[in-house]
Amino acid sequence: MNLRDFRRAGHFPTLFSALLYFDISFMVWVLLGALANSIATDFKLDPAAKGFLTAIAVLGGAILRMPIGLLADRIGPRRTALIGLTITFVPLLLGWLWADSYATILPVGLLLGIAGASFAAALPMASRWYPPQYQGLAMGIAGAGNSGTVLAAFFAPRLAATLGWHAVFGLALLPIAMTLMIVAWLAKDSPTQPAPQPWTAYAAVFRRRDTWWFSFFYAITFGGFVGLASFLNTYFHDQYGLTPQQAGAYAALCVLSGSLLRPVGGFLSDQFGGLRVLTLLYCGAGLALLGLATSPTLNAATALMFIGMGMLGLGNGSVFQLVPQRFGKQIGIVTGVVGAAGGFGGFALPSLLGIAKQATGSFAVGLLGFGFVAFVGALALVVVAPRWEREFLSKGGRAITEIPDEPSALPLELEAPVA
Repeated sequence: MNLRDFRRAGHFPTLFSALLYFDISFMVWVLLGALANSIATDFKLDPAAKGFLTAIAVLGGAILRMPIGLLADRIGPRRTALIGLTITFVPLLLGWLWADSYATILPVGLLLGIAGASFAAALPMASRWYPPQYQGLAMGIAGAGNSGTVLAAFFAPRLAATLGWHAVFGLALLPIAMTLMIVAWLAKDSPTQPAPQPWTAYAAVFRRRDTWWFSFFYAITFGGFVGLASFLNTYFHDQYGLTPQQAGAYAALCVLSGSLLRPVGGFLSDQFGGLRVLTLLYCGAGLALLGLATSPTLNAATALMFIGMGMLGLGNGSVFQLVPQRFGKQIGIVTGVVGAAGGFGGFALPSLLGIAKQATGSFAVGLLGFGFVAFVGALALVVVAPRWEREFLSKGGRAITEIPDEPSALPLELEAPVA
């Protein structure tokens, strides 16, 4: 791949805007997870309540991604991004000035989901400027905005120790305001932005088997990444007795791996095929999680978590190297649906880890279960690979064409079976 040609192929200011929008929004989205140890101490939460607190913002993002994706298709991703950033002021103000109990912090977390839903606007904003051969890298660069989780994991516990956790929500208003101005100034919708589709065309997305396959695969990679990213402060604090600041530093190191490697996942998938790369990544993540389930020493656990998060980050890039090849005009709503599935996966994981800790005194059962799911994902890819290569991928997973976006005339159950 010629990187000079890549720079000329699209619109760099919009790609940068998508990355910044995604990055700062993700930082805000996982604030509750980064502050969970401080909040749990104030509200005297047990492990299960702490896990749910960590997961609630992820649930909000999952719920809101489909409406945001649909809005991006209807009015354009730039306008949608500006709306999302404006609404994000609401939960930050509430967290700063209002939330003073477990009952009041939960709706704040749910509303923070609007920041997590940024995914459904940021990726179409970048994707529509680039031709198929650069989709993996473009989507990977925009998607590297999940590095915002690193900022939250590292800085939020330190700021909370000095200023109090309420003040962290107030400080987060500043980067959101800055991002709003930059996106308004630099970002543009692509001239290839498709006209709004009939509502029946959007509904047809839900009848496609591949929508649900991609949702399952992304629930593993992104769900695993964001679920662990939001929970790692709690994991290192509760499992190894670290202070909130120390736990934040270890969490940031592990999250950094998955964040930085997402563009690499897209690039490798462009070169070697998304199916092949993603299958290997699932197996690697599964092995790392099995190692973590043995409750190793702190250094070994950090190394394994670093590797596992890296595999999941690479996998995020691989999944979204494949999605634009399958769906074109409905990429916004499909991104919303698939992203929502990833969000639900990210909600389930910290909730289950918290329950496992309370029930057994260890995170091992939860980590073991997630490792098993990763291996199931690899097996599922083997099942769908022949049909995908026949219909819209060449041998090895490189794009050759896109199958039509018009809904099938047949009900889903009457379509040809998966090869």
